[in-house]
Amino acid sequence: MGVDQNSSRHVFEDLPDGGRVVLDRDDASDTASIRTIRSHMRDIEASFRQGNFSAPGLVHARDVPGAAVMSRKRSVIVYAVEDRPRGAELRIRTSDPAVIVAVHEFLAFQRTDHRASGHEAH
Repeated sequence: MGVDQNSSRHVFEDLPDGGRVVLDRDDASDTASIRTIRSHMRDIEASFRQGNFSAPGLVHARDVPGAAVMSRKRSVIVYAVEDRPRGAELRIRTSDPAVIVAVHEFLAFQRTDHRASGHEAH
């Protein structure tokens, strides 16, 4: 990922049409790390759009729940990255009920493994 995860904040949030992954730097003046986060999120978006979930598998050293369905049904998922003041957000959208379940499984695993929030307010 290229930035210190101990001084950055992840959010893996389930939403009715999929979910989102947020990564923000704690220090707003660390513009180099913020650029790195934005680049990382765009790389993840491009990989996921192609159905490539190898990065999460490598990070967690195992198959990540939901990733196989998300890969197989990639044509019904829309990914979009938006910059945030301290980082970026990857939005995951679909109308396919099976994919929504898979996205929620994927995000739940990420929340647990990263010990991260499921919502920005937490």
